[in-house]
Amino acid sequence: MNDINYVDVGQGPVALFVHGVGTSSYLWRHVIEDLRDERRCVAIDLPLHGGSASRDDLSIPALAEAVAELCEELDLTDVDLVGNDTGGAVCQVFAVRNRERLRTLTLTNCDVHTNTPPEAFKPTVELAAAGQLTELMAVLLDQPELMAGSALGEGFERIDDPKELVDAFVRPILTKPGGGRDFERLLTSIDAKDMIAIEPELTLLTVPTLLVWGTGDVFFDVSWARWLRDTIPGVREIAEIEGGRLFFPDERAAELVPHLRRFWAAQK
Repeated sequence: MNDINYVDVGQGPVALFVHGVGTSSYLWRHVIEDLRDERRCVAIDLPLHGGSASRDDLSIPALAEAVAELCEELDLTDVDLVGNDTGGAVCQVFAVRNRERLRTLTLTNCDVHTNTPPEAFKPTVELAAAGQLTELMAVLLDQPELMAGSALGEGFERIDDPKELVDAFVRPILTKPGGGRDFERLLTSIDAKDMIAIEPELTLLTVPTLLVWGTGDVFFDVSWARWLRDTIPGVREIAEIEGGRLFFPDERAAELVPHLRRFWAAQK
């Protein structure tokens, strides 16, 4: 587990946060700041992201296994699991494989079933497949203001400090040996077949589940939240964040946290 980096702050019941492709545990910093006085907040850097090393297998099931390894290492049980973006897909796979570790599941805008990767992200995946994405990403290191026009930038309503986000999300990937190529490999390994394969298990997942969905997301339309509601018997409700984009857990954390508190309290 020396290759996996994570944040672990606060005391109390465990909340475990999982980010998606191209971000890191830093995505959850505002949520964690609000909750750390009442929760033990653990946020993983998935393999290759943040302070974590790369791995040979970067598929969604393999990323879910990394989350399972962290839970084993830290002896995390009765977990309130929260996922965003590709991390939400990772959480779905983790949940059907590790039901016994979960108290609740919360999914924000994320890959679901056949929308993996989402249509609006496929041009980026195609660049990765052609080996052309690394060079484009590297430009952001010196010209972070260009982030607004990238797929990553599309996930935000506004970016006040692009350098902060490039340094937190992009730089850690590209400065690892072979990191750019590994990131391209990761993107091309995201496959809907992995999500379609768990559909039968999702229909049996009774873990209390909350869906918090930004309605302004170009990648993951709210219709996918409804698909999850109609598929997972544990879903209690869909809470909509009006106009919220993919990364609303970062820029609108103050709207997510009350939903988490209310949902978690209702499961006692």
